[in-house]
Amino acid sequence: MLNRFREKLIPITTLIGNNFGSLGLSPTFWSMIGFAFAILSSIFFGLTNFLNQQGIEFPSQIFASILLLISGFFDIVDGSVARVMKKSTTKGAFLDSNFDKISEALIFIGIAIGGLSNPILAMIALSTSILVSYLRARAESLGIELKGVGIGERAERLLILSICGFIPISESIQWGVIIIILISGFSFLQRFRYVLKRI
Repeated sequence: MLNRFREKLIPITTLIGNNFGSLGLSPTFWSMIGFAFAILSSIFFGLTNFLNQQGIEFPSQIFASILLLISGFFDIVDGSVARVMKKSTTKGAFLDSNFDKISEALIFIGIAIGGLSNPILAMIALSTSILVSYLRARAESLGIELKGVGIGERAERLLILSICGFIPISESIQWGVIIIILISGFSFLQRFRYVLKRI
């Protein structure tokens, strides 16, 4: 079902790739834009507790969630431009992958610093997220394609955090972190089993 949904998004990502590709900017440029928004998002997540203590009424959590969604959008843009304009390079893929991991780590660190989640839960969520990505990278080094296998891809994880950031209830981000732990753990087990069957 999830794979069918991803397939339905292909025409949309192609349109995005054509529109942004026409600007003549490289996929790496869009990766860097997405990375910059992710850094800003992590900063505003991290400022939440400080601003509350200072009595400053600023919707830091919501603002951070908006920035995270924008970051995710540009994460779609870079891949779409690379595919549509046939500008995929090993260097670009390497940079994009590392930007993704660094930004994800910063987001969870920001959430923990901002008091939006129990730091231990944030650390577990980060660990399970990295395990999902590592397993894919390791499997691909063995010639086993894991794209689309599992329900806890990076895009889904960040989307969950963003949506939870808009929910006006106490500890909404922490619930998002818990959901990420569950889906990442399940996705890791799915992928682990999938790879074992093919080795």
